[in-house]
Amino acid sequence: MEGKELTVGSAGDEGSKDALGKPLGPTPSQSRFQVDLVAEGPRKSCGDIGAAGKGGEEAKGRFRVNFVDPSAGGESPGEPGGGSSEGGNVSGVQNGGDTVMSEGSLHSGGHHHYYYDTHTNTYYLRTFGHNTMDAVPRIDHYRHTAADLGEKLLRPSLAELHDELDKEPFEDGYANGEEGTPAGDAAAAYTPDSKGVVKFGWIKGVLVRCMLNIWGVMLFIRLSWIVGQAGIGLSVLVIGMATVVTTITGLSTSAIATNGFVRGGGAYYLISRSLGPEFGGAIGLIFAFANAVAVAMYVVGFAETVVELLKENGTLMIDEMNDIRIIGAITVVILLGISIAGMEWEAKAQIVLLVILILAIGDFVIGTFIPLESKKPKGFFGYNADIFMENFGPDFRQEETFFSVFAIFFPAATGILAGANISGDLADPQSAIPKGTLLAILITTMVYVGIAVSVGSCVVRDATGNVNDTIITELANCTTAACKLNYDFSSCQAGADCHYGLMNNFQVMSMVSGFAPLISAGIFSATLSSALASLVSAPKIFQALCKDSIYPGFQMFAKGYGKNNEPLRGYILTFLIALGFILIAELNVIAPIISNFFLASYALINFSVFHASLAKSPGWRPAFKYYNMWISLIGAILCCIVMFVINWWAALLTYVIVLGLYIYVTYKKPDVNWGSSTQALTYLNALQHSIRLSGVEDHVKNFRPQCLIMTGAPNARPALLHLVHAFTKNVGLMICGHVHMGPRRQAMKELSTDLAKYQRWLIKNKMKAFYAPVHAEDLRDGGQYLMQAAGLGRMRPNTLVVGFKKNWRQGDMRDVETYINLFHDAFDVQYGVVVIRLKEGLDISHLQGQDLLSSQEKSPCTKDVIVKVDYSKKSETDTSIAFAPSSSERTPTPRKDSKSSPLNVADQRLLDASSQFQKKQGKSNIDVWWLFDDGGLTLLIPYLITTKKKWKDCKIRVFIGGKINRIDHDRRAMATLLSKFRIDFSDIMVLGDINTKPKKENIAAFEEMIEPFRLHEDDKEQEVADKMKEDEPWRITDNELELYKTKTYRQIRLNELLKEHSSTANIIVMSLPVARKGAVSSALYMAWLEVLSKDLPPILLVRGNHQSVLTFYS
Repeated sequence: MEGKELTVGSAGDEGSKDALGKPLGPTPSQSRFQVDLVAEGPRKSCGDIGAAGKGGEEAKGRFRVNFVDPSAGGESPGEPGGGSSEGGNVSGVQNGGDTVMSEGSLHSGGHHHYYYDTHTNTYYLRTFGHNTMDAVPRIDHYRHTAADLGEKLLRPSLAELHDELDKEPFEDGYANGEEGTPAGDAAAAYTPDSKGVVKFGWIKGVLVRCMLNIWGVMLFIRLSWIVGQAGIGLSVLVIGMATVVTTITGLSTSAIATNGFVRGGGAYYLISRSLGPEFGGAIGLIFAFANAVAVAMYVVGFAETVVELLKENGTLMIDEMNDIRIIGAITVVILLGISIAGMEWEAKAQIVLLVILILAIGDFVIGTFIPLESKKPKGFFGYNADIFMENFGPDFRQEETFFSVFAIFFPAATGILAGANISGDLADPQSAIPKGTLLAILITTMVYVGIAVSVGSCVVRDATGNVNDTIITELANCTTAACKLNYDFSSCQAGADCHYGLMNNFQVMSMVSGFAPLISAGIFSATLSSALASLVSAPKIFQALCKDSIYPGFQMFAKGYGKNNEPLRGYILTFLIALGFILIAELNVIAPIISNFFLASYALINFSVFHASLAKSPGWRPAFKYYNMWISLIGAILCCIVMFVINWWAALLTYVIVLGLYIYVTYKKPDVNWGSSTQALTYLNALQHSIRLSGVEDHVKNFRPQCLIMTGAPNARPALLHLVHAFTKNVGLMICGHVHMGPRRQAMKELSTDLAKYQRWLIKNKMKAFYAPVHAEDLRDGGQYLMQAAGLGRMRPNTLVVGFKKNWRQGDMRDVETYINLFHDAFDVQYGVVVIRLKEGLDISHLQGQDLLSSQEKSPCTKDVIVKVDYSKKSETDTSIAFAPSSSERTPTPRKDSKSSPLNVADQRLLDASSQFQKKQGKSNIDVWWLFDDGGLTLLIPYLITTKKKWKDCKIRVFIGGKINRIDHDRRAMATLLSKFRIDFSDIMVLGDINTKPKKENIAAFEEMIEPFRLHEDDKEQEVADKMKEDEPWRITDNELELYKTKTYRQIRLNELLKEHSSTANIIVMSLPVARKGAVSSALYMAWLEVLSKDLPPILLVRGNHQSVLTFYS
């Protein structure tokens, strides 16, 4: 093999040596393809040097491949690119391991042939893929551009691999809605500085946080009261029920968190990326708010405990309420300081608080084994079977019920999202969130159950605290456990005011514990840690929400500061909200609303998993397998039930707020695409319904006009689009066909850019239509492709809609031949045909500068241009601004400009006419000239138009042909038919003079019009005439003209009648004359259509496929 011919195609077949004949050694590029564990930390990817150093320009020319010559320059295997700069052998590592040589090295080999021994040569030991242009799979190809984990590399595009070598490959292209930048931008890709960024593991980041958040004040001051009310058995059930809800939510959170890389934003991020921005935006806002108010709730809990201690010691500052406000305000300022100091400080504070909390729990457990005599009057006797049996059953008092007790306990089980909420600060959220959350639920549940059982086994429900209530003589009817232990607390049952025992004393755990102050420290620790976790969570969630621009007004809170991108503005906002609620200090009203906000987010996390599983999206493949879609659904339903159990009015309020925010975000339609399960399910539903529809036979009652409109670019003929939309919107299918002609390569490129651009344009202009571009040699072929292939199953077009070819006499007659053949082709495939004519014309593309579009699309910068003409601002219309390549971002909205040259009158009229169907049509007529029975399409279209809001004031007038001597009979017959069809009409006119000969001047004008297109075979020799007819089949023969004289006169006469009767109509719908294929020349048929429809209001020439589309049977 010749060295200089070593190109892509042959590179893999044989090896190569350097000029001296030495085999090449292993290239350093093989190190770039070692499989290593993907550590998702910020790092420079190995290919960065090559990809960033060389821009997109060089990437385009990467078609020659050679192997690096290690002897030419001292390459060290440690260098990532293996770049050697000696002797011109510059090796650049491109995306995916292409080794690109400079031209110098390509010719260094001379004309030598090398043969390789497969057992001894090191070439065969090299890593696969080092010598091909094709890239081997690697993680950097799948990154988002903005990811802070390493740089996104671009794999070679299909065009670069597949296109002919001398052609320029496609410049752009991201498949399947991937976000990204062109190759040239790779150099500018942002890689943040990884120094100083704090990332937490699963213990410090998730487990500690969740445990601290779940273990709240409830553990110390309410759990014993719950055991007193519900008994040990039902208390364990209450804890179990709460755990079921949180565990299912934990499993669902784990499933979502392991389905792809998780960024910051916690619950908001998980829900929004699963269910879409509507649910995510609603939950994100209330979840962030709930966390902010939760700070106030926990701080007030802390302040209340401090004030209790102050009161015991008689050192109140002002009064109870104001003391709570003062202490709360000071506390929240200190917590804010810790949070702003950075996540590392906050994490250290959490560890200290956890240690105190565990010591407090240990203190209580030790205390249960030390029953002091002094504590017995207060109801604490140590572990005792009698006490256990007595306390096992419920004893609800003060109108408490099982559900009211459950409602009081449930907030103690929340807090499971504390770890997920700082997902952006976790080193590996995918592994940390499942492990940490589920383990935290397990540990905290065991502690709750353990304390409930132990406190229920040690302490009686009622105790007086009076040492003198000991029993000296045995009582005969001794039934209570206290009585058996020689204490008589019967006075409590009799209604005395007892302050001790499970029912009466919230500080039972302090009383039982070995060292009471440690329990107070535990209460402080529980409240402050929960407050701190919420104070950190709220700004992080809010920042993620603001970054996504779902609520544009909150954009300022998206900014982060410092290495960790700390949301300082969010911290201040959270601080102010918390401070506000602390100053209210009435948290009995706030608490249930907060619990409901948390539960709403739990419900949606569960529902997300169910929804994603139901949608069967190929992208839903969580690494965490221990979830079930139906269990997640049950979890979501349970959360909704618990919301009502806790507080029905708070639940209703939560639903209203979520629904309101959902509607707002849906209405605003944020410009985001996250591949949510909502999209996946929409697709699945559409697919299933389409398949189901395919199994249903067509029925005349369900006939819908399904239109294929030959619009070209949809914004080029807006009047055509709007008029058809008037009778297809919410009724039938509308497909905008666009035939691209010209060089195939350029057309294919335009096809892909146009598809996205014009479909967006249709959606933006609220057109319920599809855009279908095809490439073909000419319009006829393109039309045939579309008629045969457009649509899906039963949703296929049945009616071809075209605009009238206005300039047919000035143009090439071959185009007319193609145009008329479209009609013949449509009738061949059983389509109906509608021709729409406006006397001003339809095509406004020359007013938009559309002629520059195709040339402009060659430049990659215009990838995202959407061509818009703002039809709603008709009064301002002006078309001086054309597309200029420099102004690619500007939408070419024609507008009035004092400096620009004004439009000529014809163009101004054309522009006005193009928007006439967007306005409300006043009280006027739609005239239907139903001359020939085509199955009823001519009548159905005007009826459908009048059902629309803009057209509802219009009345249908029906015109039919008939005999002069039976006009009344014909009118009654038609009226009967229309009433059976249930179609309202204002008038029926029977025309008895259709067959009257038209005026001489009109006949003369017609003959003058067709003169240039006649063959005049009688004046020519037979051979010459035949040859001419063969070359120009559109020419009108004398024989044909004589044969169809009656039909010609009919079209001229109908135009006279139309001008007489329908010149004031808003729109005319008329039967389209049919020309026999092969018998009537294109020029004659075109002349008929011209003379029939000229100088009239907007006219639709309609011909159905002669199968009934109306029926009067039920």
